[in-house]
Amino acid sequence: MLYWLLYQKLFPYFRPFRIFRYLTFRTAFASWTALLIALLIGPYVIEKLREFQIGQYIREEGPQAHQKKAGTPTMGGVLICIAILLPTLLWSDLANPFVWLVMFSTLAFGAIGFADDYIKVVKRRNLGLTARAKMSFQVLASTVIAVALVLLQTRGDYSTQVIVPFIKSVRPHLSIGALSHLPHLGLLAFFPFVIFVVLVIVFSSNAVNLTDGLDGLAIGCTIIAAGALTVLTYVSGHVVFADYLELQRMPLVSELTVFCGAMVGASIGFLWYNAHPAEVFMGDVGSLALGGAIGTVAVVIRQELLLPFIGGIFVLEAVSVILQVGSYKLRKKRIFRMAPLHHHFELMGWSESKVIARFWIAALVFALFALTTLKLR
Repeated sequence: MLYWLLYQKLFPYFRPFRIFRYLTFRTAFASWTALLIALLIGPYVIEKLREFQIGQYIREEGPQAHQKKAGTPTMGGVLICIAILLPTLLWSDLANPFVWLVMFSTLAFGAIGFADDYIKVVKRRNLGLTARAKMSFQVLASTVIAVALVLLQTRGDYSTQVIVPFIKSVRPHLSIGALSHLPHLGLLAFFPFVIFVVLVIVFSSNAVNLTDGLDGLAIGCTIIAAGALTVLTYVSGHVVFADYLELQRMPLVSELTVFCGAMVGASIGFLWYNAHPAEVFMGDVGSLALGGAIGTVAVVIRQELLLPFIGGIFVLEAVSVILQVGSYKLRKKRIFRMAPLHHHFELMGWSESKVIARFWIAALVFALFALTTLKLR
């Protein structure tokens, strides 16, 4: 909005407004705007959540130390979504289709999380939407995103080629037509791509959701992952950097740098209130929205295979749950004392603040490794 007004409309009459054409400037302003929104309206949102008695319900089977957190305001993810989407609307080029796509992802997954949290509050228990309903809605939202990307590919604005870390010469197509030269298949040729995108986004969304179990853990890891994505979106759309790093250049995706910058700012602002001991929890409305946004950005910039490093802690948390459930069903034995993984370390005797700090360090190491792979290819 401001980009359209200050640069596209007023720049011819006031030349200093040309500064708004620069992506780095708008990304910085989006990040600052998101941070200020989160800090300024945070107390109001928390107070309203308390007023409506929207408190967290703690699982009885969880660590006993967590029972004292019962009643802490939840659904703070509403604050995160506002702080991300509003600066994106203000500072990005709204003619860019990828901007609308990631905003749709954030809203869609946030809405699923909102419904889940709302049901928990109404029923006053720690169970919201059924697993089947939640998964169905997530698959539907992801499918819409995948189909939109397919349509953008047919326009020449996108590519279904996957960038493989460490191997610059291998870029497989995720479309039947590209592999078997059967163009008559039409949109059906992109069926493998659609399935792949759905799996990536749904896994990413649920992985962040599973990580959200300690004060500041998920949002701190999100700051790191979003920071890495900010770098990746910028270099993917930059003609010089993309050529130097031998990346597949996609000019339009560079605008997502503004969105990623806003995600960093909003997450830092939310961490102010979510740091241990937390004044508010993000709830599913926040974790699902953030996970969906991270997964969608990774898909758009064709860095899905780098996502396990960008969000390394999220992946470890999700895999720990998968292994725990699988092991118990097959062998009637547990691998970890409790899943997700952060609870395992809590039961080993680590304090909550120590688990959080060490997981943040691990997340930073993963993200830095992801960025080094850009040249190690």
